[in-house]
Amino acid sequence: MNREQRAKMMGEEKIPKVLLKLAIPAIVGMVITAIYNVVDTLFVSKLGTEAIGAVSVVYPLFMLLSAIGLMYGIGSGSFISRLLGENNGKKADQVASTTLLISFLSALGVTTILLLTLSTVLKLYGATETILPFAKDYGKVLVIGGTFTILNMTMNNMLRAEGSAKFSMMALLTGAVLNIILDPIFIFTFDMGVVGASLATIIAQAISTGLLLSFYFRKMSVIHLSIHHIKHDKKTYSEVYKIGLPTFLRQFLMSVSMGMLNTAAMPYGDAAIASLGVTARVFSLGAMVIFGFSQGFQPIAGFNYGARKINRLKEAIRTSLRWATIFTTITTVLFMVFAKNILMVFSLDQEVVEIGTKALRAMVFFFPLFGFQVLYGTLFQALGKGKQAALLSLSRQGIFLIPAILIMPQFLGLDGVLIAQPFADICTVLLTATFAFYLHRELNTYEKEIAA
Repeated sequence: MNREQRAKMMGEEKIPKVLLKLAIPAIVGMVITAIYNVVDTLFVSKLGTEAIGAVSVVYPLFMLLSAIGLMYGIGSGSFISRLLGENNGKKADQVASTTLLISFLSALGVTTILLLTLSTVLKLYGATETILPFAKDYGKVLVIGGTFTILNMTMNNMLRAEGSAKFSMMALLTGAVLNIILDPIFIFTFDMGVVGASLATIIAQAISTGLLLSFYFRKMSVIHLSIHHIKHDKKTYSEVYKIGLPTFLRQFLMSVSMGMLNTAAMPYGDAAIASLGVTARVFSLGAMVIFGFSQGFQPIAGFNYGARKINRLKEAIRTSLRWATIFTTITTVLFMVFAKNILMVFSLDQEVVEIGTKALRAMVFFFPLFGFQVLYGTLFQALGKGKQAALLSLSRQGIFLIPAILIMPQFLGLDGVLIAQPFADICTVLLTATFAFYLHRELNTYEKEIAA
C-alpha cells in the first residue's frame, strides 16, 4: 500500500472497516505479547510454586523493558500518523529512522544497567530468599535479550502507525508459535528449568525482530528506513517524547506497582506472590486486547485530526467505545464465573488457587470501564495532547494505585493488596470522564471553526 492508498483508506473508507483492518492485527500482536508470558508461566508452573513466583517477580522487569520500546514506538507512531495525514512523507521517514536508532542505543544502555543490578532489582520487585535463585536464572536471560523486546515494541508501533499492521502481526505471530514450541523442549527435554523458558522467549523475540526489519529493508512498508534519513532535530525529539513519555510512565509505573504488590504480598508467603503473578498474566490477555484495539484506533484518530476531518474522528471514538465496552463486559463475566477453573490450570497448590481466585475477581471488577480509560488515553496521545495523556498514564498505575498499595494492606491485610487495583481503576475512570468532557467541547468548537 503506497501513501496515496493509505491516505484514502484512513480518510475515506468506512470507520468500522478501517478499525477492523488496523485493530485486528494490532490486537493479535498485543495478545501475542501476553501469550509469551502466559505460556512461560504455564510451563514453569510444572516446576513448583517457587518457580511460578520467580516468573511473577521477573514479569515487572519485562514490563520495564517493554516501556522503553513503547515509548519510542507510540511516540514516533503518533507523530508519523499525523505527518502522513498532512502528506509529509519525507519527514515521516526521518522520524522513523531517527527513532529506531535511538531506541537501539537506549536498549543497549538499559539492559547493561539491569544486568549489573539484577539481584537488587529483583529483591525490590518482591523476590523472597526462596524465589530469588529461580528469578535470577530466569531474569538474566530475559535481560540479555532485552534489546529484541525493545526493538520489537518500537517497530510494531511504527508499522501500525503507517497502516501496515499486518506486517507486525505476522512477525509477532511467528515468534509466539516458536516460543510455544521451544518452551517444553528447553524446559523439560533439555532439563533447563526456568532458564529454558526465558531462552525460548528470547530466541522467539530475536526471530520477530529479524522479520520486522526485513519488512523495512525489502521496501514493503510505507515508511523508508535509511541511515541517510537520520536527523537529530529538536522537533522530532520533542514530538516523540511528548507522546512517548506518558506511555513510558504508564508502563514504568505498571512495573513499579507490580513490584510493590509482590512486596506487599511477601508477608503472606510464596503462594501469595505466585497467585498475583498468575492473575496478572490472565488479566493481561483481556487487557492486551484493549491495548491492541487502541493501537488500531490511534492512527485513525491522529490522521483524521491532522486532516481536519473531525466528524470522522468522532465516529471513530463512538464506534471504538461501543466495541471495547462490549468486549470488556463479556470478559468480566467469564473471568468472574470461571476464576477458580482458570487458576487451577496454572497450579494445583490450593493456597495459590484460593488467593488467585479472589485476586482475579477483584482485578476485573471494574474491567467493563477499562476500554473507556485506555481509548481516551490513546486519543489524547493521537491528538498530540501530551499533558492530559501524561496525567492519565500516571493515574491508574501511579497517582491512585501506589498510595492504595501502601495504605490498604495496613488495614485490610492481604485483601487490601487485592483491592488496590480496582480502587485505582474507578478513580482513573472519574478523571478520564472529566478530561473527555472538556475534549469533546474543544472538538465541537474546532469543527465549527473548520466549517466556517
